[in-house]
Amino acid sequence: MNTSTLRRTLQTTAATGAAAALLLAVAAGASAHVGVTPDKTDAGSYALLTFSIPHGCDTSATTKVAIRLPEELNDAQPTVNPNWSVEKVAEQLAEPKKLADGTSITKRTSQIVYTAKAPLAHELRDALVLSVKLPDAVGSTLYFPTLQSCETGQTDWSEIAVDGQDPHSLKAPAPSVTVTEAGGTGHGDTAAASDSHSSASPSIEQASVTDSGADARSWAGLAAGTTGLVLGVAAYLRSGTRRKPSADPAAK
Repeated sequence: MNTSTLRRTLQTTAATGAAAALLLAVAAGASAHVGVTPDKTDAGSYALLTFSIPHGCDTSATTKVAIRLPEELNDAQPTVNPNWSVEKVAEQLAEPKKLADGTSITKRTSQIVYTAKAPLAHELRDALVLSVKLPDAVGSTLYFPTLQSCETGQTDWSEIAVDGQDPHSLKAPAPSVTVTEAGGTGHGDTAAASDSHSSASPSIEQASVTDSGADARSWAGLAAGTTGLVLGVAAYLRSGTRRKPSADPAAK
């Protein structure tokens, strides 16, 4: 193999390796925060919100997760998780709040608190699911500040980006959901919404799969980058084999 060919092969291999390392970092970052994945975001619909609990506070196991509901929501129905006990915390409103059906309320659910029956080790993950009725305000973003308590320390996932700030620059961003226009395909009609609101919540295994979609895409990217690295090395070896002088005297 001549010097220029060797240099090009090594440069290609190094670039592919760097890309794989970058994808590894992205994949690790994708699972670093407490986040929320909705099964739908249609205005006025009932949605299942899956909150991922991917790690503890540094290396300390998680013992409690308190999810604060935004003021736009009056209530939430928590899905039972066998690993946690759960309670709804109510707050007294400063003044009665009139609802769309003409009735008024004086209290609302302000928090959903999950307490681990056994501390969740920092290298393990779990998923907590809430059923909520999304508001009608298309384009509004709902923030769910979440306090994660651990055997040692706690992390308050409550940071919200200000105008012009990159949300990815936040160290502890609050999980959020943006309300969108109804799809107009009949998905989430009254019957389905009522069923979702009453008892039809996904199993914890299903919720975990839904929530890990972004992680799966990140790891798929990592796999692609690693494959590229392997192919680069293979190209280098094939190039050397093709240019190796033949030992057969007849070939000279």
